[in-house]
Amino acid sequence: MTAAVDRPYHTSYMTLNPLHAVFLAGTIPLFLGALLSDIAYFQSYEIQWSNFSSWLIAGGLVFAGLALLCGIIGLFHAEGRGDHGVIYIVLLLAAWIMGFINALVHAKDAWATMPMGLILSVIVTLLVCAATAVRFSSHRTGGAV
Repeated sequence: MTAAVDRPYHTSYMTLNPLHAVFLAGTIPLFLGALLSDIAYFQSYEIQWSNFSSWLIAGGLVFAGLALLCGIIGLFHAEGRGDHGVIYIVLLLAAWIMGFINALVHAKDAWATMPMGLILSVIVTLLVCAATAVRFSSHRTGGAV
């Protein structure tokens, strides 16, 4: 006897491209590491923490840019259509732009990066976490993103 399973949605809606997932998930530890190193610099004024933060922001921008590119390409596929896809792209684009401004702030002299560098690191980290939550929550519920 054969059992048939009726699926109300296509299985591609439930999967996220693995490369896209790696790029997106890689942004969080990089920008969070930059935030933590900014906090360490704010408390200790050890200049090396500012250097760590600059490099982590640069890595986060690379990963966020690649995730943004994958997201834009995904908008042209069935899995990327819908409100969640547009919200995800807007959040990730805002995070990338703010991260770029943060990189410019961190390019200044180490003493000149505070407190603006810390504030921007908090904003960028929150935006990246929100974008990741939007992207992954829509796949958990079976939405078309």
